[in-house]
Amino acid sequence: MAASPPFARHRALVTAPLRGPALGVLEELAELVLEPWIEQRPLRLSGDAELAERVAEARADLLVVEADQCGPAVFEQPLRAVAVTRGEPTNVDLAAASAAGVPVLHTPGRNADAVAELTVGLLLACTRRLVVGDRELRQGQVFAGGTIPYQRHRAWELAGRTVGLVGLGAVGRAVRWRLRGLGMEVLASDPAVPEAPLGLEELLARSDVVSVHAALTPQTAGMIDAQAFAAMRPGAVYLNTARAQLQDTEALVAALASGHLGACGLDHVEGEQLPPDHPLLRFDQVVLSPHIGGATYDTEVRQTAMVAEGLCQLLAGATPPTCLNPEVLGRPRNPAGR
Repeated sequence: MAASPPFARHRALVTAPLRGPALGVLEELAELVLEPWIEQRPLRLSGDAELAERVAEARADLLVVEADQCGPAVFEQPLRAVAVTRGEPTNVDLAAASAAGVPVLHTPGRNADAVAELTVGLLLACTRRLVVGDRELRQGQVFAGGTIPYQRHRAWELAGRTVGLVGLGAVGRAVRWRLRGLGMEVLASDPAVPEAPLGLEELLARSDVVSVHAALTPQTAGMIDAQAFAAMRPGAVYLNTARAQLQDTEALVAALASGHLGACGLDHVEGEQLPPDHPLLRFDQVVLSPHIGGATYDTEVRQTAMVAEGLCQLLAGATPPTCLNPEVLGRPRNPAGR
C-alpha cells in the first residue's frame, strides 16, 4: 500500500474504475474528478481529441484511464503523468507520450487472479457439462430420450490429468498453482520464461487440457492453427481466456466438428460478440463467456493500489517499476513533441 504523499496535491481526471483503501491515498495526492467509464449509461469511451478536451475542462495534471484513447492531443495537455489500468496499454500512443516527456504507468498483472479463476470455471464447465446440465434442468429435459443424467454426463476427473499452459506470464502463473491444487500435472511453454522450456508441439502432444495465456503479438497471432489442433490429444479440452486472435477459429470449429477436440471454453471472440448463426454456437461442448475474465471488484482494488503506489513514487522523484518510458523522467515537458 502506498504511503500518504508528503507533497502538494494535484488534480486528476479519472476515467478508470477505482476502489479500495488506496483510493484514499489518491484522494490525498490529488483532487479527483471521477468519471469511471464503467458507470456510464450508455457506455462512454473517449477518443484522443475528446479526452484531451475533458483533461482541459478538468484542469487536470494527472490522468488515470483504462480504455480511452491517449494520443498526441492528450499529450499536448500539461500532464505530469498518465496511469493506465491495463497490463498492455494498447490505447496509449507511447511514442507520443515519450516525445512530449510524459511518463506512462501501467498495471501489469492486476487482473491475473480474476482471469485465472475464470479459467478454472470454464474448465469445470467444459469437463462436467455444467451449462448443458443447467439447461436440461430448466427446460424439463432431465430424462429426455428415456435416459438419465448419469448416462449422458459422465466425465473424467481433473486430478491426475495433464494441462499445458501456452504462456506463463502473470495469468499463466496464477492458473498454474490453482490447477496444481486440483491435482493436475502442469506443463508450460513460453519462450520468454526459462521455467517454461517446452516447445509448443511437445506441450500439445502431452496435454489433456490446453489453456492459452499468451500475449497477442504479430508473432503469436494465429499460433493455435489447424496443425496445432491436430497435434492435441484426441478428446482434449481447449481453453482460451486471452485473445481470440491467438487461434484460427475456422480450424477450431473443424476440430470440434470432427470430434478430435472434446470441448472448448472461450472468454473472448473476435468483435466481442457472435452472430446467431456462428458455427461455434452449434456445439454443446463449447462454453462461452463474454470477455469478463478480469471483471471483478478485486481487480479494481489491485489496480487502484498499483496506480497510487506508482504515482506516489513518481511525484516523489523516484522511478516506479511500472513506468513504461522511464527515459523521460527528469526531462522537461515537451508538449506534442515540439
